[in-house]
Amino acid sequence: MTDLLLERLGKRLGHRFRQDALLELALTHRSHGSRNNERLEFLGDSILGFIIGAALYERFPKGREGQLSHLRAQLVSGETLAKLALELEIGDCLRLGEGEMKSGGCRRASILADAVEALIGAIYLDAGLETVRARVLDWFASRLYCLSLETVKDPKTRLQEWLQARRKPLPQYRVVDVSGVEHARQFVVECCVSGLAQPVRGEASSRRAAEKAAAVEAYHRLTGLS
Repeated sequence: MTDLLLERLGKRLGHRFRQDALLELALTHRSHGSRNNERLEFLGDSILGFIIGAALYERFPKGREGQLSHLRAQLVSGETLAKLALELEIGDCLRLGEGEMKSGGCRRASILADAVEALIGAIYLDAGLETVRARVLDWFASRLYCLSLETVKDPKTRLQEWLQARRKPLPQYRVVDVSGVEHARQFVVECCVSGLAQPVRGEASSRRAAEKAAAVEAYHRLTGLS
């Protein structure tokens, strides 16, 4: 990993590390060696939950506990963090073991999501809570802006209710592919829905998340949102 790559990543993150060793550690997967980002990931996960929770509390003064919890879970999910990592091009800077490199670990959702949490922990240790809070809120700004208490329903529930209201059969979900090593599976789920000529697919790091992704796609197609 070159200094230029790290410098460019720092610009995308919006933070210049005073302790370069923290940045390198945050980008080091456990496959690379015993000194890796797992402890920073643990720290970052806690900090992320707090920052997003506080932001939701402030934004939705009438939101109930259950609604806020659902929105927080949506924002801090592995799927969302992996997408954020792709936007920030974190994968290009990861330090992986040879096996993970060959198997495409730099694009694996679980590894990317863990790296985001580790970077949050690293920024906190490097510059404190206010700095990492500003960075996290900046990264999540567009996602926070798009949230509404009306969109809290689980995607599968929303699709089911839409179909039931029109007296159509319930959707059918089927796993069509499972790939990756045991601790980093990727699931592809097919959703068959009355009204769509072809099944739609969703992909994620768990079966449940893949079903949700497929439900979102099916709902959007049925309602003409995509």
